[in-house]
Amino acid sequence: MPLWVFFVILTLTSGSHCSPTPSLPFRMRRYADAIFTNSYRKVLGQLSARKLLQDIMSRQQGERNQEQGTRVRLGRQVDSMWADHRQMALESLLVDLLQKHR
Repeated sequence: MPLWVFFVILTLTSGSHCSPTPSLPFRMRRYADAIFTNSYRKVLGQLSARKLLQDIMSRQQGERNQEQGTRVRLGRQVDSMWADHRQMALESLLVDLLQKHR
């Protein structure tokens, strides 16, 4: 539920925050204000906790992606080195065969 919907519902259920009804005693209006303030603090706390959790999870995901990228690069380097080694071995074999043929 979007945050603004929560505040609209909370405002409607606890009475108008800006212009309290004159039939309610002062103590009741302050109680409604306190409920609104406490609810607002809880929502802010939940939002900040959710943001912190998302930040932590995105950092961990970034680290995993970085590790996987490093592994892939290392694998490509090993594959490249192996291909170079095989090519050099093949070239030396061909040179040997050509020398024997002459």
